[in-house]
Amino acid sequence: MSKRNDALKNVLSQQDVSWAEGIFEKIQEKMAWVSEKSKDKIPYTTINGTYDNRAFDGKDNVSELGVCWWTNGFWAGMLWQMYHATGDKRYAEIAKFTEEQLDHCLEGYYGLHHDVGFMWLHSAVADYRLTGDADGRRRGMHAANILAGRFNPVGKFIRAWNDNEETGEKKTGWAIIDCMMNIPLLYWAAEETEDPRYKQIAMMHADTAMGSFIRPDGSSNHIVEFDPNTGELVQTFGGQGYENGSAWTRGQSWAVYGFTLSYLHTGKQEYLDTAKRVAHYFISNIPEDGFIPVDFRSPKEPKWEDSTAAAITACGLIELAGCVSEHEKHLYLDAAMKMLKALGDHRCNWTKDCDNIVEKCTAAYHDKEHEFSIIYGDYFFIEAILKLLDKDFLIW
Repeated sequence: MSKRNDALKNVLSQQDVSWAEGIFEKIQEKMAWVSEKSKDKIPYTTINGTYDNRAFDGKDNVSELGVCWWTNGFWAGMLWQMYHATGDKRYAEIAKFTEEQLDHCLEGYYGLHHDVGFMWLHSAVADYRLTGDADGRRRGMHAANILAGRFNPVGKFIRAWNDNEETGEKKTGWAIIDCMMNIPLLYWAAEETEDPRYKQIAMMHADTAMGSFIRPDGSSNHIVEFDPNTGELVQTFGGQGYENGSAWTRGQSWAVYGFTLSYLHTGKQEYLDTAKRVAHYFISNIPEDGFIPVDFRSPKEPKWEDSTAAAITACGLIELAGCVSEHEKHLYLDAAMKMLKALGDHRCNWTKDCDNIVEKCTAAYHDKEHEFSIIYGDYFFIEAILKLLDKDFLIW
């Protein structure tokens, strides 16, 4: 599906390839012991250097904050990427733990929302694609139907979150830019079943995101509220960025990579054009040192980084380079390499003092905690390095 491999061969320097090979050696060394240490976990972050655990505790954590936490597919995704890259079956064996644990979410249902794409693409669907496991296909289709069921046919968007039971806040008409990375689950379901409904829903959501989230300058809203009865745009929210109208960098990264993926799955030129527009905005704002702030339009102080935005965008830019003309490729690959080298050389911990790899990740600008480890920082960094070496598995 992707022309990215030929693009890299023609543009990446031998020095860049050698650097990526050196980083991959470090990844292999770290993942070899971390995977065994964490074989009975589903990590999100680290506590005193040790991965925490969102796996089912046998009690009452079948909720959005427990085993149904939205990032709970990324650890399995790291393992499946490593299995694909190395052929080491131990990674596949450990990855299946996550897949089985997530059955609690399918059974409980109420803790699930639009992030079922992140949760099952990287676990069950990856398993099915790489091993042919029939249970992986069944779980993936179950998740795809949950995602498709959140589609609002009047507003042509996929509802993001559930209502807040504690505050009573209704989120029936809320959609978020992050969902551009969940809809590949629907593209997969359409290809797998030869049923176009899934792809049609994905494309209608992408069209709505293209028109209502992406601003003329290429920056993106995080949250858009629609009237669920009429489809009319009601208002936008700053969400995890600095404020309404600002440019939350991880939101930009979801857009860069998400619209590129929608182009790869559909061939629709408008998606490629949108991905390029957001990419140009992002690239024009990359600081000289390559470290990405939480929001491009936040005050200079406090200065908080989000390494996840760098890693995700790098993945998107590498994929994007395979979709454009020869003279454009350098623009995207050079920016990706700048951010990846900043991460690999200065923001990665290769020691046994901690379980995570990537440091200085931030979930949201106004959270109490900033610049800690987050599992999807590790996932996307690994994916990006494997892309450079043509060892990755396009999990999307």
